[in-house]
Amino acid sequence: MNAVVYKGEREVAVEEVEQPQIEHPNDVVIDITTTCICGSDLHMYEGRTAAESGIVFGHENMGIVTEVGDAVTSLEEGDRVVAPFNVACGFCENCENGYTGFCTNVNPGFAGGAYGYVAMGPYKGGQAEELRIPYADFNALKLPDGDEHEDSFALLADIFPTGWHGTELANLESGDSVAIYGAGPVGLMAAYSAKLKGAAEIYVVDRVPSRLELAEEHCDATPINFEEGDPVEQIKDIHGGGVDKGVDAVGYQAIDPEKQGDDAYDPARENPAVVINNLIRTVRPTGELGIPGLYVPDDPGAPDEMAAQGRLGIDFGLLFEKGQALGTGQCNVKEYNRELRDMIVEGRADPSWVVSHRVDLEDAPKMYEKFDNREEGVTKVLLEP
Repeated sequence: MNAVVYKGEREVAVEEVEQPQIEHPNDVVIDITTTCICGSDLHMYEGRTAAESGIVFGHENMGIVTEVGDAVTSLEEGDRVVAPFNVACGFCENCENGYTGFCTNVNPGFAGGAYGYVAMGPYKGGQAEELRIPYADFNALKLPDGDEHEDSFALLADIFPTGWHGTELANLESGDSVAIYGAGPVGLMAAYSAKLKGAAEIYVVDRVPSRLELAEEHCDATPINFEEGDPVEQIKDIHGGGVDKGVDAVGYQAIDPEKQGDDAYDPARENPAVVINNLIRTVRPTGELGIPGLYVPDDPGAPDEMAAQGRLGIDFGLLFEKGQALGTGQCNVKEYNRELRDMIVEGRADPSWVVSHRVDLEDAPKMYEKFDNREEGVTKVLLEP
């Protein structure tokens, strides 16, 4: 079968790879109908992880069940399913407590597993024609038959739950004001989640005009372009003080508007602590911060030696002085995906507006390049084998 294979820094190719098979009685195999390119994939694509050549990418996957292991009881051939990006066993202590992003059984020596991602276990990615789903009764979420809501359902694998998770980490409640740093797919979904939850004021910080326009149009958010001035001061000028809650949907490859470089995303402009520190300044005393943006313990392309070890210059003294709380960590998708699926089915949510491109799998190399360049109009790319 064909799959998107990592070849090295900023290079992927669609190549023939071995088809997945049932390896354990609790597995299923699906024919992929939609798989997505994620901003997290770009960390590997750019050579900013320890990923080695040969990885099949793709942790946002949905499709039709074609093979069913003998121990699977809730699924059958022909079922339409979406798989959380987390691979989880369902019975370790963390899984039992709902922390499926930190399963201790699926990836020995590490808390958490995922499809097609460095250090996240031996699970092939789904940017391919087929995918094996282990612990399928637990991991595969059934969807209504047919092809309705295909784009929205595909987002249940990661970015819609992860955006929702960011607001949960910040304990966002109806009537709160919130600042969301980053208007990539997760940031836009965090803003959309804030709208669905009844946030009174939503501010979204980014530098890409088309993304800020989406936040304004679909999330009723106030767009803040950090290239036009200090985003903290811009928000406070409008709001009149610190907001109640804040979400970091950027992570460690954050651009510092105070730094200069050859282009907008020159690594020389990076400051992996800038978003967290801006959130500390943006959020009021005793407010709360949610940090679903990706941070890593090792970064080969870091701007300095400290950041290369995952150590950041965070203004902890100010955080302490303001009595703020924070939550962080990758999303436990299963905690939210059933509820969000039902909201889509019932017409109370439709996150498909974030999708900018649906293309053939063969177009993946070209779309990786466009997404990596943060081209105008490229927000969320879906691949169709």
